[in-house]
Amino acid sequence: MPVHDWTQVDAGMFHAFHTAWITHLSEALNGGVLPSGYYALPEQHAGRMIADVLTLQAPLSSSSRPPEGEGGVAVAEAPPRVGRRLSPSSSARGTRRTLAVRHVSGHRIVALGEIVSPGNKDRMTHVEEFLDKGESALLRGVHLLLVDLLPPGPYDVRGMHGALWERFDDEPYPLPSATPLTLAAYVAGPRPEAYLEHLAVGARLAEMPLFLSPDRYVNVPLEATYAAAVQGLPAFWREILEGHSHRSA
Repeated sequence: MPVHDWTQVDAGMFHAFHTAWITHLSEALNGGVLPSGYYALPEQHAGRMIADVLTLQAPLSSSSRPPEGEGGVAVAEAPPRVGRRLSPSSSARGTRRTLAVRHVSGHRIVALGEIVSPGNKDRMTHVEEFLDKGESALLRGVHLLLVDLLPPGPYDVRGMHGALWERFDDEPYPLPSATPLTLAAYVAGPRPEAYLEHLAVGARLAEMPLFLSPDRYVNVPLEATYAAAVQGLPAFWREILEGHSHRSA
């Protein structure tokens, strides 16, 4: 299913879609995408952060711990199939703050999934809150998958990835004007790496890596879960998204 123009609906309808999508993503991850010992939960608190999809690793006993290196796809054997891999430039600034890792339970947080909403972009304070959450996760060693299907606005002129990348690199990120929507998978650390796909309205979503460790990942089925979430919307709003209907004034 091609990506829709989400500026055609209001924030409330996007929220309904957003809620459904993260539920389908969580179901897919728990339905066989994640290896044994990992699981996903939607809209969970992680310390002071709130993630759309939270990926955790259950504590394993010595007798049940899998052999080292198992689980997910090895980057060295099969690099993620994305359009671009990005590392901070040699002139990148150092970390601006130090954060302690705190566990809210015995289940270790591995990765976060974030779908950007209109409310994340509607004012500078909301953009900064979103960026603070993403930066905090990466500095804590928590990997991140960012999905931004909304065009850049006055407070994120290079998109949310571009704004987040400026927290780690002094060089502005050149967002392609023809493909301003962004899928970004980050490998956590003080100098994170990003695996990127850019697309435009009407394009199909690519599978994106979700990193479980710096050298292992799983592919997240964005396309199928997106389609399932859209299918669950009221017919009136689906027709507007698909260009078959017009909202009355």
